[in-house]
Formats: sequence, structure tokens, C-alpha cells
Amino acid sequence: MTLKTTSAAVVKSMQLPRKPEFDALRGLFLVWMTLTHLPTRLSDLVNQPFGFVSSAEGFVFLSALLVGRVYMRQALENAGRLRGKLWKRALRVYAYHVSLLLLAFTFAAAFAVYRHHAALEHLLDFYIAHPAVAIVGSLLLIYCPPLLDILPMYVIFLLASPFAFSIAVKRNWGPVLLGSTTIWLLAQFGLRAFVQHYVVSVTHLPIPLQEWGAFNLFAWQWIWIMGMWMGARSVEGELPLHVIPKWGIGVAGAVCVFFVGVRHLWWGPRWTQDSLGLLLDKWQLGPLRVLNIIAFVCVLYSLRGAVGWLISREPFITLGRASIEVFCAHLLFVFVGLALLYGEVPELHGIYALSLLTATFIGLLYVAQRQVRRKHAEKTPTAPAPSPIADTAI
Repeated sequence: MTLKTTSAAVVKSMQLPRKPEFDALRGLFLVWMTLTHLPTRLSDLVNQPFGFVSSAEGFVFLSALLVGRVYMRQALENAGRLRGKLWKRALRVYAYHVSLLLLAFTFAAAFAVYRHHAALEHLLDFYIAHPAVAIVGSLLLIYCPPLLDILPMYVIFLLASPFAFSIAVKRNWGPVLLGSTTIWLLAQFGLRAFVQHYVVSVTHLPIPLQEWGAFNLFAWQWIWIMGMWMGARSVEGELPLHVIPKWGIGVAGAVCVFFVGVRHLWWGPRWTQDSLGLLLDKWQLGPLRVLNIIAFVCVLYSLRGAVGWLISREPFITLGRASIEVFCAHLLFVFVGLALLYGEVPELHGIYALSLLTATFIGLLYVAQRQVRRKHAEKTPTAPAPSPIADTAI
């Protein structure tokens, strides 16, 4: 069924109900991401325990799914208004990114230089060595220091999303998915390096490839497009995953078990993360990792009732409703944790780790509750009623 034949029905349909399980799942990914990034012993325990799937993939995919779910009808009704909304949202995320850069390039960098703090110096070494180039490059979303490389990717994806919607409305989602998969495939063969060489020649900003951020943008756009597609299809009813037969879910479960075994060294030295190399690479989004992600999503969807019941509760819902603010706040606590490290010690222990974890989650809950209250206060009886999920797209 094409978008052209269903557009009228979609436009005339009732408002989409708000699904608290989406907020809760996004909140869960934020908690998972925070525990992974904080320099404590828990970081190793929660780093990809279910195979080669991390909180980053889940968070990006779910955010894209909500963008597709929220804005698909607007794409059918008024493409110009949709473009303005998404670009305004991209500008908001960009403002958060610049704020984080300001803190990193001032307080964090000063602390790293004057205290000779190895952990922070490692994160900001290019900026410390080339401050002018780094500042210009970061504002252009080219230079992306570690931990500060997700928001630039979000900004670019949001800016590009109206064009994906436009193609989907005119020609269905097939060309969008095909184009996205083609770009992902080219990313496996050096597309990013080619683009980096071209950008450096045009801008004369000598920013090496490794300073463009850990995420290969041309590979990770596949997760974003797949999420948008599923979110847009959910406007019509069920997610596309509902057509998968039971035996397909069984195969997906077997694939997940295999990759969990590879992750935890169950299958011997021939089947390990090191031996499979780039095929499982997170930043390049290697093909075996994509297979693992697809299988994981299928299994998660088949268990959606149990998963929804398990996670659709506080504090996950509140954290998910203020996802962008919570994400930014968690980075501040991560930088504080890195500043507390001393010498060559890679992680905090004992009372220091416990204090950091406690302060972090108290702070994240405070930020989330304050943001949710602010959004609620902005809704006045005289204002037009917003879409029930319009404020939760990212």
C-alpha cells in the first residue's frame, strides 16, 4: 500500500495517542547510556551486555521512529510547515550542542591543561593543540570531540529529514530505504574519508578524520532512516514488524544468542569481537552489527507486551519526556566524573563512584521533572491544542 493511496485516510485519522512506553523506552536508553559513560565499574558491566547493540543505536532509532510518527501527517498536509518545524528543532539541538562546547572549551579544557589531567586532555587534545581551527570546525559540525559527537549527528539528521519525507510522500519509502542502504554500503568502503578530504580542501580546516567524531555519519543515517520509516508506517496502524512470522522471530532469537556468545567469548577464539573486526564495528556500523540490531529489534518487538509492562513506569517516563535536556545533563556529570579521576586510574571506586552515581541520577531527575513541568506550564487553555506527542520527537 503506497503513501499516495493512504494519505487521505492518514490525514483524516484521529490524533495519535501518546504512548508512554516510547517515553519509558527512551528513558531506559538514557539510563543505560549514562551508566556506560560514567567512569565507574558499572561501565564495563552495562557496555553491550546483550550482544553488539548499545544504548546509542537504541536511542537514535527510537528518536527517529518518533520523528516519523509525529511528522508523517504534516509531511502529507504541508511540506513547507514541516520543514520549518524540523529545522527549528534542529536549531534547538544545535544551541544545546554549542552550550556544551562552550563548557568543554573553557572550564574542562582549562582544568585539563592546568592540572595536567590525562582523561580530559585526551578528550580535548585537538582543541588544546589547535583552538582556532577546533572552534570553527566544531561550529560547522566538522570537529566533534569524544562524547560531544551525538548531537551534531542529530542536527544533520533533522535537517535532512524533510527531504526524506518529501521523497516518501511523492514516491513512497522504497527509494528512501534504497538510497539509505546504498549510502551505508558506500560508508563501508571509505565514503567518509572521501568526503573529509573534499571538505578539508574547500574549508581549509585541517581537521583529521579521527576528529570528525566516533560515529560514521554515512553509516548511522541508516538507523535514522529505518526508524523514520517504521514511525511513519505506525501512523497507518501496526509497525512493519508485525508481518514477521513466528519462525522468523525464532531465527532472530537464535541470531541474538549467537552474538551474545561472541560478545562474551562463548564460542572460542575463532568467533570473537577481535577476530570479526570491522564486521562488528560500532562506529562504522558493520554488516554483522546491523544483522544483530535487526534481530534484536525483532525479538524486542515480539516481547513488546512484557517489555512495555516492565519499563512503563517512573522514572523512565519522565526521563524520556525530557530526553534532549537529560542527555545534555548526563554529559556534564560525565565530565565531572572524568575530572575526579587521578593519575592513570581509569575509573572511580567505592564512595567516590557511589557519590557520582547518586548525584548524577538525582540531577537527571531534577532536570527531567523541571523540563516536564515547564512544558506543561506552557500549554495554556487559549492556545491551540498541540499534538499529544509533538514535544517528544527528540
